Amino acid sequence: MPEVLKAPLVVEFPFTRSLGPVQSAFLTGLRERVVLGVKTTDGRTLVPPVEYDPVTAEEIRDLVEVAPTGTVTTWAWNHEPRRGQPLAGPFAWVLVRLDGADTALLHALDVPGPDAVHTGMRVRIRWAEERTGAITDIACFEPYDGEPDQPGGHTGEFENPLTGIVAPARLDYTYSPGRAQSDYINALSAQRTVGERCPSCRKVYVPPRGACPTCGVATWEQVEVGPRGTVTTYCIVNIKAAHTANLDIEVPYVYAHIALDGADLALHARIGGIPYDEVRMGLRVEPVWTQGARHPDHYRPTGEPDADYDTYKELL
Repeated sequence: MPEVLKAPLVVEFPFTRSLGPVQSAFLTGLRERVVLGVKTTDGRTLVPPVEYDPVTAEEIRDLVEVAPTGTVTTWAWNHEPRRGQPLAGPFAWVLVRLDGADTALLHALDVPGPDAVHTGMRVRIRWAEERTGAITDIACFEPYDGEPDQPGGHTGEFENPLTGIVAPARLDYTYSPGRAQSDYINALSAQRTVGERCPSCRKVYVPPRGACPTCGVATWEQVEVGPRGTVTTYCIVNIKAAHTANLDIEVPYVYAHIALDGADLALHARIGGIPYDEVRMGLRVEPVWTQGARHPDHYRPTGEPDADYDTYKELL
């Protein structure tokens, strides 16, 4: 059986959000080495603070300072820290109920090994040397056997409070396309486009999915399609993509759904070799391969007459 492909993939983007009065005070407080919670109408102090009571859904704004010392309520050992985590070496994830709080805060505890951490142990915040108004202003927690620190009574009024943050979001994972799409990708490297036919409805799916999405049965019969096809619908892209492989393309350009000859599912690809404002539904196109590429760089007009609408209307 042919080898099933797999490859590491990364999804990464900056997440920008504005801060309301509660989160603004909390993050600005961390910048100033102050931990703030919010008090509910029944007297509980929530840390981290929230804008609405999770029990009653009432809006809550009564900020109160808590101590930088606290107690571990539960923990888990992290043997292999990942990129962007608080500490480079192994550490414990801990929930810490800070003195004066009624809920626990999740963060890292710097200890030499799992034998050095236990539920009920006393800890203290280790502040980052450079603080910007983020949860990372708490570098981590560290063991502490002294007297509980006393909060200073801060009410959340700061100079130059934060109004917004930009938080990077990143997901690293290994993707395997499965047997059907591995065959499809391997065929592309030989400049062939291969789909699979459903044994029930007889539709040919490109790219193949390993099963018919309509009938729910496995597909095994391979069918070579194309290489030419018909533009069924398209969009004009006016936002320049980030500079990564094969994406440094001048705008505007066109991405289209293309129904390859013999296929019952349209795939999407870039259209080139024609001004963007001349691309149209029914345009007949063919793939353009660059040397050593594993897939077509783009599709260009074949010069044939446009396809009749009735030939592709079911593939829109």
